[in-house]
Amino acid sequence: MSSNWSSCPFCFQQVLSVDLQRHANDHFEDEPAQHIPVMQSEMYQTTIDDKFRCLVRSQVKDPRFKVKSELINLLNNCLEGDIGISILSGYVDHFASLAFEDVGWGCGWRNIQMLTSHLLYQTQEERNVLFGGCRFVPDIPSLQKWLEIAWDKGFDTPGSNHFDHKIYKKRAWIGTTECAALFRSFGLRARIVDFVSASTSDGKRRVTGPMDRYMKRSDADAGPSNGEKCTQTFNGHQVLVNWVWSYFCDNNRVDKSGPKQVVVTQKSPLYFQHDGHSRTIVGIQLKKLPNGTQQHNLLILDPAHTTEVLESCLRKKVGWQRYIKRGVHTLKKTEYQLCFMDPGIATGAEMEKLKTLDSIRVEF
Repeated sequence: MSSNWSSCPFCFQQVLSVDLQRHANDHFEDEPAQHIPVMQSEMYQTTIDDKFRCLVRSQVKDPRFKVKSELINLLNNCLEGDIGISILSGYVDHFASLAFEDVGWGCGWRNIQMLTSHLLYQTQEERNVLFGGCRFVPDIPSLQKWLEIAWDKGFDTPGSNHFDHKIYKKRAWIGTTECAALFRSFGLRARIVDFVSASTSDGKRRVTGPMDRYMKRSDADAGPSNGEKCTQTFNGHQVLVNWVWSYFCDNNRVDKSGPKQVVVTQKSPLYFQHDGHSRTIVGIQLKKLPNGTQQHNLLILDPAHTTEVLESCLRKKVGWQRYIKRGVHTLKKTEYQLCFMDPGIATGAEMEKLKTLDSIRVEF
């Protein structure tokens, strides 16, 4: 006769029913005063704090998190030999979708991993709060559990309802809202910007806020935070590219008339979403063409590319452009979304406000 098995309500591991009581109590071995009664006939409701503590212990590190990756250094070397001015976000690990794991649906999670690798490297503040202070990039199943905890805490209730409050073990596409809700649940100030074609726009402008400051509006308006003024009116998808340039220029003086240069900033990468796929923007390049016009190239890490091939091309300085550079002419979708991180950790009333997602809507 086969044995009876039960699922642990903390780590979801399958254990023998007769051992479930002992297994559940083991999760609280550092808190001996607690005793968790387990009934074999029914599952009891655990608290959010219980789930949080358990996930901190049971989450799994993605084996590709390198801690000291050379990727951005290699990209820096390639850009130094290129014509133009480039601005980079700094340290980022590349996470590729795997053939038998998440190809076709996991790009959003891979971009969250890329952003996480940057945030863990950048400041002590983020390291202390992200994923219970584990100091590594969790794998996709662990990230799915963290998103469920964010929903349990009240972050992005409409998004939670869309997924019926469950995402763990689902091969479901996610986007900027799930990214923002996950990071906001740790107190990070994740912001969303919508870029929408005027032909598809409903004419409604959502709330303005911190994400508004990277917009170039007209000659009369203030330009980016580095003091530049917009001297030209741009149309179409160039609006998105201008926003990205202003974002990476923020607090970094860039001389457009100077020689070729690469500026490495402390700005976080951008989660870059459009219909059917998402990628990570790690920087932007500006070139002056012979006819006097200017050309921008987004510098992108794509989860659809193989990390080993990408690193090899960067190391050899051959063929890397087709993997990383994306000009304005490649932006053909009618809608795009960006998610970025403002510095610092929210607490108190601000943390409560972060539970409701907002954005600025920009037409092009």
